[in-house]
Amino acid sequence: MKTKLFGTDGIRGRANEYPITAEVALLMGKAVARVLRSSGPNRNRVLVGKDTRISGYMLETALTSGLVSMGMDVFMVGPLPTPAVAHLTKSMGAAAGIMLTASHNPYEDNGMKIFGPDGYKLSDELETLIERHILGQEPEAAPLPPRQIGKAHRIEDARGRYIEFSKQTADNVPLHGLKVVVDCGHGAAYFIAPLIFKELGAEVIVTGCQPDGININDGCGALHPEAAGDLVRRYNADLGISFDGDADRVIFTDSNGQVVSGDRILGMCAISLKEQGKLRHDTLVATVMSNLGLKQAMAQHGIRVETTAVGDRSVIECIRKYGYSFGGENSGHLIFADHATTGDGILSALQVLRMMHARNATLAQLAAVMQEYPTQLANMPVTTKPPLGSLPKLKKLMSQASEAFGDDGRHLIRYSGTESKIRVLVEHKDVEQVRLWISKFAAVVREEIG
Repeated sequence: MKTKLFGTDGIRGRANEYPITAEVALLMGKAVARVLRSSGPNRNRVLVGKDTRISGYMLETALTSGLVSMGMDVFMVGPLPTPAVAHLTKSMGAAAGIMLTASHNPYEDNGMKIFGPDGYKLSDELETLIERHILGQEPEAAPLPPRQIGKAHRIEDARGRYIEFSKQTADNVPLHGLKVVVDCGHGAAYFIAPLIFKELGAEVIVTGCQPDGININDGCGALHPEAAGDLVRRYNADLGISFDGDADRVIFTDSNGQVVSGDRILGMCAISLKEQGKLRHDTLVATVMSNLGLKQAMAQHGIRVETTAVGDRSVIECIRKYGYSFGGENSGHLIFADHATTGDGILSALQVLRMMHARNATLAQLAAVMQEYPTQLANMPVTTKPPLGSLPKLKKLMSQASEAFGDDGRHLIRYSGTESKIRVLVEHKDVEQVRLWISKFAAVVREEIG
């Protein structure tokens, strides 16, 4: 049995195997009630949302049982994007929001992530305390008398509340005359995303919007934006918008069906916000995964790039700590801090469309803000995760690469925080150097880790 449940984005694993079981979900419900319930209006309320995985039914039922057994009233919103759960938790003044999702992972996986009453993900300290309760490391609570048991409700207007909020963040930008491909990856945005763009006047070509419990992220959505790109070319659309399973990430394709990197989107958004006087401290927050070309391009516009560790949580923590207003990841997480407490794919898409409308420009024109260094990312499965410093051959090769690259490139090697994988990134002005060093690193990883 694991003694550490929470990873970089909640608890995640294979559904119906520890710790993503009905038993753990029940214990989580009880733990959240004990740790986050407080006095005051609505502080016995918890929102529970989910994506479209078949295991969501199992986890939702068990989680709800644990919560109500401890006197919490549960408001189930059904399949809804992660950022919608975060927003509704805050707007309803609930004690917590819990999202059942494994984001971009295949349907076999699932997870549980928790938001506090302010709509932000919980601190490490609170997650650790909840974890201790789940693992039985804290005294067990006495059962409540029947009259104090909570109730469970379904909020029928949850979608409508979030739809109106999302449109307002972009001032209900008119999208008449725009043809958009929307790929929801058979995930949590399958209903509301197409509706939002249609309500604003766009002609919407829909794909990835027929979830069956097992097809989430399968050959579609943000992991496979080329699917939307093909439809953009077929229907002569203006752009493609692809969401991941819980719609906290978005990847765009331009009118030629070409994928636009997340770094280009970050750059064009930062420039636009600065022009509007909305980029606080003239700073863009990005992660170590962002391309070297982004920092160079931003410097030309008087924008500083603050770099964090990988993960939207790291970006958000930096934004909050220093009072910045915008940041994100090359993978498609965009955080518009004046509007949202977490990455929000739909909100981000609306902001991009608003920029296109305001500048009367295509996505390709706006995204031509930087020259990207050739880069390659290799995701390799591993069975164990020994410290990288304990692997002599890999450590030596990393040192050799740094010396050989100088200022012309870089490498980044790290374990995934949500999957059993090691990620090897190589970036260099010379694409042949990228290919050469990726192959060298891959060979050493296979030899030392297997």
